Amino acid sequence: MSHPDICIAGAGIVGLSLALELHGRGMRVAVLDRGEPLAEASTAAAGMLAAHDPENPPELLPLSELSLSLYPDFLERLFDLSGLQVPFHTSTTLQALPPGHHELARHVPVLAPEALSLLLPGLTPGDHRFLLLSEQSLDPRELAPALLAAVRSTPIELRTHTPIRILRSNDDSVEIHTAADVLHASRFIDCTGAWGFTSTLPSHLRVSPRKGQMLAVALPPSLPLHLVLRTPEIYIVPRTNNATAVRAIIGATVESAGFDKTIYPADIARLRALASQLLPPIADAPELETWAGLRPSTLDNLPLLGPVPGSTNHYVATGHFRNGILLAPATARVMAQLIAGERPSVNLAPFSPLRPPRPQQ
Repeated sequence: MSHPDICIAGAGIVGLSLALELHGRGMRVAVLDRGEPLAEASTAAAGMLAAHDPENPPELLPLSELSLSLYPDFLERLFDLSGLQVPFHTSTTLQALPPGHHELARHVPVLAPEALSLLLPGLTPGDHRFLLLSEQSLDPRELAPALLAAVRSTPIELRTHTPIRILRSNDDSVEIHTAADVLHASRFIDCTGAWGFTSTLPSHLRVSPRKGQMLAVALPPSLPLHLVLRTPEIYIVPRTNNATAVRAIIGATVESAGFDKTIYPADIARLRALASQLLPPIADAPELETWAGLRPSTLDNLPLLGPVPGSTNHYVATGHFRNGILLAPATARVMAQLIAGERPSVNLAPFSPLRPPRPQQ
């Protein structure tokens, strides 16, 4: 395909979800990735659909709630195309109330110690005050193969190990130069996450990597963890097998370390120590794995969704920071609406690539 309607750079969760959405609207789509699909932040994530995390920017809530509403149909479509079921592993979260978020406690009651003991008998809350949120989580390592198989079941052209060398935006098309050929597309969308190459963005909206180190431990039978546990410092996310929690994901650091994905034992030890303060049995739980991912971050922690400055056919959909898994279905929907000339389901002004700098607090 040398003349697709849409060329997407980046075969992560956002890029491939958008490709499926556009294909479903009858568009010819090509996706190019500099490496393997879904090999970076998309599979490094913990998979919490944390739409109501009190530490999310409030501007993110409408897009987050739209995505939650789309998720059942999104997963059903993946199953129809791939034959792979993506289950939810949890449906509730114990959320520690962050300092200064007293307003949230007026809408969601703080749990009494007796209720906490019933929900999670092994919890040692310390000074934390906990809320119970209705919030699902899934395993990105189950989502990724389903999404990839779904894309490969369609005529979407997926090119791996195909970095873009030159990009030229003309009045009515975009030239995308690779080592092998030149594609001419009506629209180009940058979904390359932390590797974004859209140089015309204002400096305050440039996307940069924020490193997150994580670990997984085996859960002992004495710790039947059936919900997510989250504080401002740590989260513990169970993974289940036949409804039994068998391992837990513990994360994560948030570091400005460029593209370094080195795992540092001291950081992993600190994560485990924080988790063990909440759930003491984790102190002796066998370590199964450690890894690091690079979240695409902007200065205001809001994604970039829309046309880039100075172009009518070059778009960007990136900067989702800690919420790429959550926001993928909604991002696909609103970007497809934007490209089709429709009114997006939510107001995209907070995510505009033209937005001014946020006032300093």
